[in-house]
Amino acid sequence: MHTPVTYRLLCRSALAFSFSLISVFAYSQGSYVPYDRDYYHKIERYEILQGQNNPFFNTGFKPYRRDIIAGFLDSLAANPEVIRSKADQFNLDYLSQDNWEFSERDIPESRKPFLKKLYRRPGDFAHYNSEEFDIHLSPVIYLSGGTETDNNQNPARLARGVVLRGSVDKKVGFYTYFTTSEVFFPSWVKEYTEYNGAVPGEGFWKEYQDNGYSYFSALGHVSFQITKHIEVQVGHDRNFAGEGYRSFQISDFSNPYMFVKFNTKVWKFQLTNVWSQMTADVFYDRGRPTDGRYPQKYFSYNRMGFNVGKKINLGWFASVMTDKINFNYFNPLVMVRWVEQQLGTPDKVMLGIDGKWMVTPGLQLYGQFALDEFVFTEFFEIDGDGSKRNKYGAQAGLKYINALTISNLDFQLEWNQARPYTFQEKVDYQSYSNWRTPLTHPRGANFREFVGIIRYQPLPRLDLNLTGMYQLFGADESAEVNWGGDVLKNRLEGSPTGLFGNFIGQGVENQVIQTNFNASYMLKHNFFVDFSHTYRRRAAQDLNAPQASNFLQFAFRWNFTRPDFNY
Repeated sequence: MHTPVTYRLLCRSALAFSFSLISVFAYSQGSYVPYDRDYYHKIERYEILQGQNNPFFNTGFKPYRRDIIAGFLDSLAANPEVIRSKADQFNLDYLSQDNWEFSERDIPESRKPFLKKLYRRPGDFAHYNSEEFDIHLSPVIYLSGGTETDNNQNPARLARGVVLRGSVDKKVGFYTYFTTSEVFFPSWVKEYTEYNGAVPGEGFWKEYQDNGYSYFSALGHVSFQITKHIEVQVGHDRNFAGEGYRSFQISDFSNPYMFVKFNTKVWKFQLTNVWSQMTADVFYDRGRPTDGRYPQKYFSYNRMGFNVGKKINLGWFASVMTDKINFNYFNPLVMVRWVEQQLGTPDKVMLGIDGKWMVTPGLQLYGQFALDEFVFTEFFEIDGDGSKRNKYGAQAGLKYINALTISNLDFQLEWNQARPYTFQEKVDYQSYSNWRTPLTHPRGANFREFVGIIRYQPLPRLDLNLTGMYQLFGADESAEVNWGGDVLKNRLEGSPTGLFGNFIGQGVENQVIQTNFNASYMLKHNFFVDFSHTYRRRAAQDLNAPQASNFLQFAFRWNFTRPDFNY
């Protein structure tokens, strides 16, 4: 077994080697824009309106680079089929202003800079731009307050920090973001946090007063192009695969993690390779995380995306989670399932496909299928119905842009399900998780879900979002029982079922109906005022006695991603 010291030496050597290539191969390069559903929807809706795959980036894996986003936006500027309304023009100008240093268009500066030196650009508190060096600095603030029925503690959050990005010689991009937060969660988020012992999307936390949490968030990466077609990113952040609201490959739900990512784009193909180190488990002392060393695990992810004609994009992925370093998984082209079999290891391997189809301009169909374990005869024969060995997650959805011919009215419908025991493993520290939270869907497995989203922009600065969700899932009645939904549990321990007869929702049946309405008004560039209302109804075990709550919230956010409590 390789020690953590050996792994750190390998990472340092790989990083040093990558940087040494900069002097030999270098091309225009920007940092990545962190994944934000609202922000990315504004970009991707334009591709759907065009009705064909854009040549700038493959939307099957996120985030995107700023220079590539700017190139895509420049190509839309004179397209009346896409930029139809005042809101469309506002979005184009907003996104271009956010990536102005890479745009070929004339992006206007601020009319009245503060003290003549600050906010010379609407999106930058301070910046310096030259051929050799480019840097952008801005504050990060989030202040929210709300009320929830039957909750003695009013939900609230205060976060503050800074975000810094830039490039060197327009060839090496860099990004760093850090905030410190104190938060009181809505009741269902606090319940989720207490059950997992982890704050969703965050890592180490401390108690704040009696019912709150305090934590420090930090993201950062360096990226560069080593050849015309190959780029490298070394960072501590999240990734997201697929076209949907959820993902069964890798999502942005868990804590950020260290990774090295290669993107190779040639002709109609894009190969994405991610090698990362994640936190396998967390030790606790009196119910809170300790300051001790936590066990680590290692994750390899490979996805090949390719365009089929102008309207279809398909992706094939393979990933492996292991509790020790294995050099065989560093090969970016070999099939990891074959490697795992040849080595005789019990490593956690996932395989699957994803895809999208531009049916017509404005309408996109998409889906995913992630396979954990599969036995052909048990999958297709009646005698094998409910086999514990057939574990998979599936997704199907559609996006309808400018629905009913109404400008800036967008619909999205999505169905997700994962069979019991999917993403669990029989070996410790190999489950599909990171920092005690699922690496894919927040619900883990043993669930079925329908999500509907209506987005409307009636005014250039006003965005309305209504998200509805229905979930059916099976929960465990105790820590010793395993019905297949909690990805942190060993799939061989505590299961009340045999090999057959397993079904989605087994265990303590839960049904959740939740709606979230959010209105966001942009006062200044990346400075928003949010108003939201959430209704949540949950029936557990006794489906005739549901519990319901209403959550109202008002917030100010500045360079901060709007929190998502839809789980």
